Amino acid sequence: MVYHDYQGLKLSALGLGAMRLPVIDGDESRIDESETEKLIGYAMEQGINYYDTAWGYHGGHSEAVVGKILSRYPRDSYYLSTKFPGYDLANMEKVEEIFEAQLKRCGVDYFDFYFFHNVSEPNIDAYLDKKYGIFAYLSKQKELGRIRHLGFSAHGGKKVLRRFLAAYGEHMEFGMLQVNYLDWTFQEAKEKIELLSEYNVPVWVMEPLRGGRLANLPREQAEKLRNLRPEESVPAWAFRFLQSIPQVKMTLSGMSNFQQLRENIATYQTHRPLNDREMQTLLGVAQDMLKNKILPCTGCKYCLNYCSRGLDIPMLLGLYNEHTFTEGGWLAGMVLESVPEDKHPSACIGCKRCEEVCPQQIKISEALADFTEKLK
Repeated sequence: MVYHDYQGLKLSALGLGAMRLPVIDGDESRIDESETEKLIGYAMEQGINYYDTAWGYHGGHSEAVVGKILSRYPRDSYYLSTKFPGYDLANMEKVEEIFEAQLKRCGVDYFDFYFFHNVSEPNIDAYLDKKYGIFAYLSKQKELGRIRHLGFSAHGGKKVLRRFLAAYGEHMEFGMLQVNYLDWTFQEAKEKIELLSEYNVPVWVMEPLRGGRLANLPREQAEKLRNLRPEESVPAWAFRFLQSIPQVKMTLSGMSNFQQLRENIATYQTHRPLNDREMQTLLGVAQDMLKNKILPCTGCKYCLNYCSRGLDIPMLLGLYNEHTFTEGGWLAGMVLESVPEDKHPSACIGCKRCEEVCPQQIKISEALADFTEKLK
């Protein structure tokens, strides 16, 4: 197992995420404890020492199951992380209540790593609002040793990240981002990592395989990779990409069966970052995947001065691209929660003035109408 040095700790470069554990009869709230115990047992044997859960995973049952299974091992043989569920604004006044409940759920006296969960457009104002006392409370728990390391996860855009880091960056010991070779430019992962680097915040990675999408590529794209590394599996390329980014200290993968677990552990027996040719080929594969599936908006913002409704068209097209490529998902809806309704895609009246100045000749009005339908 590859390990990274982190503040005197030896962290396995691969961590086990507990958001996609084995379940019974397809019911996400019914974790198969027997199978999960076997998975964690094998992971421990093979050197994985980082386990990540959260308040809301598996209908609120993930923390209890993971904590129960890990309690069978010496407390100093693993690192446990969980998160404050700020994705739900109703929780903002409950930081102490939730934190105490999490310790009991997991059966521990402290968390090795604790997150502000999902810093994003809908909750950034609340996270920064001192009346809730979230940062003050969590900082106090760190002083008391009940949190060993404090950080955050984020699905928000760069503006949100800048606000959060401007307020708390000097106190953040890690930041978790959605990073993979598809999102390197598509979701601006490269620029987000650079932003964290300005505050010397190491990077934790979620969605390394983008929900499994990067585990199986079309034959033509997979062949490009095989020609360069015949011995490497398609999923392994996603992890080798992350091994090529110096800021990445932890990669979390939600391995829900033994095949995934064995293959990923086998990959992390070695550290084999990509060379320049391999990196460019892989990023080319990402562009091939996006080609003809997303609109070629470059964010030039020429359209902004011509929208009679004052819509942030580049932002909306970016969300449309994400929603279309992912074939749904929750990200677009989450971001739009923080946008006034009269600035939603449905507010477009189809005047097409923006299209007259679009260098990419995008049919913006049609895209926003389609976005509106997709969101219903």
